[in-house]
Amino acid sequence: MIDLENEMNRVVQGFVAQITEIAKRAVMSQLDSAFGKANGRRGISLRIGSTGRGRGVKRSSGELDKLQDKFFSFVKDNPGLRIEQINKQLGTTTKDLALPIRKLISDGVVSAKGQKRSTTYYPGKRKAKN
Repeated sequence: MIDLENEMNRVVQGFVAQITEIAKRAVMSQLDSAFGKANGRRGISLRIGSTGRGRGVKRSSGELDKLQDKFFSFVKDNPGLRIEQINKQLGTTTKDLALPIRKLISDGVVSAKGQKRSTTYYPGKRKAKN
């Protein structure tokens, strides 16, 4: 009888763990919609378990390419702006754009003038990759 009870408890605990995980994912999906993903901004970081990209996890090349395209298109249409002005319009942070900007500058697609916070960005001599 004890073996049957133990087996039933193990099955019930597994079921409860699965239901809990499904509920967490549903809540995170709704929070992402309400706080940021819906309007393209980062929003509030409310991570439960292993959902989303955690600290120290590298961005995918697809994510970086999207940021590069977004930044280049904006700079092409609005040359001469500083990073603070660009971030305000794109809903990004300087940290988000640091790597994509370095890649665009090294490829010659974007040029930068000035130093530190007074740096302004312009379309470069080379064409962006399509």
